[in-house]
Amino acid sequence: MSHDILLVDDEEGLRKVLGLSLEDRGYRVHGAADGQQALSLFEHMRPAIVLTDIKMPGLDGIDLLQRIKARDPDVEIIMITGHGDIDLAIKSLKFDATDFITKPIDDDVLDIALKRAEERIAFRRQLRNYTENLERLVEEKSRQLVQAERMAAMGETVAGLAHAIKNIAGGLKGGAFVVEKGLDLDNPKYLRQGWQMVRDNVEHIQQLSLDLLNIAKPGAPKLQVIDPNVPLRQVYDLLQPQAEQFGISLQCRPTAALAPMALEPEGIYRCLLNLGANALDACLQGGDCNQAAATVIELTSEAHEEGGVVYRVKDNCGGMDTAVKEKIFQGFFTTKGSRGTGIGLMLTRKIVEAHQGRIEVASQKGQGSTFSIYLPLRRLADA
Repeated sequence: MSHDILLVDDEEGLRKVLGLSLEDRGYRVHGAADGQQALSLFEHMRPAIVLTDIKMPGLDGIDLLQRIKARDPDVEIIMITGHGDIDLAIKSLKFDATDFITKPIDDDVLDIALKRAEERIAFRRQLRNYTENLERLVEEKSRQLVQAERMAAMGETVAGLAHAIKNIAGGLKGGAFVVEKGLDLDNPKYLRQGWQMVRDNVEHIQQLSLDLLNIAKPGAPKLQVIDPNVPLRQVYDLLQPQAEQFGISLQCRPTAALAPMALEPEGIYRCLLNLGANALDACLQGGDCNQAAATVIELTSEAHEEGGVVYRVKDNCGGMDTAVKEKIFQGFFTTKGSRGTGIGLMLTRKIVEAHQGRIEVASQKGQGSTFSIYLPLRRLADA
């Protein structure tokens, strides 16, 4: 044994005899004549085991037990009592004493009490080691899981990016083929068509590059206090000529009562442009549009009931089923075939969440879609 034992008894003779017996068992014994001296020694040496008499002048054994347990619940405390103090000994067990032994002290009984204390100490040590090993194992497995998730996400991103690049490369190759045919046949029509295909795909590459850069852009949005309707009107002004060209009614209805608020103008403009362009594209592609109704896209803003602004982009053409709606914010998922990168909506959500807002979509196949952006009221101090 190498444990320290604090032996507390007001009888010097008992301390001496019992101390020698404990030293013969391999313990380092420290004696105290009363409860106060015992507390002082305990604070200094923090023994693993305490043997204390129950009845002592001043601070008795029960009070000492409670004070030591309050400082260190793991200390094993064996109570020493006379035959007439059994009730006190039983009371000490309620305060988490390890055991009690009676005077005169029998060596076999003392050995049993000490063995019980040692077993409890060993059990706690094993439990602590097990817990520490388990924590290390959980930490290591967590690191491995995070790494695996990162690798999986990287693989998914690379696969999506490769697919987008492949589509662009296919478009460029097709455009080049048409241009070559135009040159071989001296056909201006083929030349114009092929060149337009090349230009469209070069623009596609540029858009893909900008989207990737915006997704990777670190840091919080650079807020400015602006009229929330400004980016909405800018998107309307940009998309209106194209909508008019194809007979689509593009409507802009900003709420005039909106107070200036802190936003990142470029980011919010980009979000609304992505949503507006997607709505326009859905209307141009036709598909499941309601042919009985005029094609309409609405860009609106309104005050949020909790402060801030709600932007909505609504169209009455196309729409999505549940399976598509659940995937639209995933990276590189697109319903536009080779014309889409699958990054626009992912980027839009990133910008909205960076503003501490949220984006929601309501859609029904053949009836259209409504995208809603909720942005809370923020101050420049939030930047």
